Amino acid sequence: MTSILSAAVGAVAGLGVATVGVPVALAALGFTGAGIAAGSAAAAMMSSAAVANGGGVAAGSLVAVLQSVGAAGLSTAATEAVVAAGAAVASLV
Repeated sequence: MTSILSAAVGAVAGLGVATVGVPVALAALGFTGAGIAAGSAAAAMMSSAAVANGGGVAAGSLVAVLQSVGAAGLSTAATEAVVAAGAAVASLV
C-alpha cells in the first residue's frame, strides 16, 4: 500500500511541477507569453542561436521550444509525462 501512496504523492508533485513550476521557471528565464523579455537569459540564448544560424532561430531548436512552452504552456502529453515521471520516481523512494 505504501508504494501506491508514494506513486500518488509523486503524481501530484509531478502535476505541480508541470502546471506551476515549469511556467514559473521559464518566465524567470525570460520566456513569457508576450515573447522573449529584453535583457533576460532567454534573450541571450536567442541572440546566440540567431548568430549560430545566420540570423534566425531554427524551428525546433531549444530556444524555439522553450519560447513555445513559455507562451502556451506544456501540452497535455508533456504534462502527463511529467506526472508519470513524478509517480515513477516517488514509487522508487
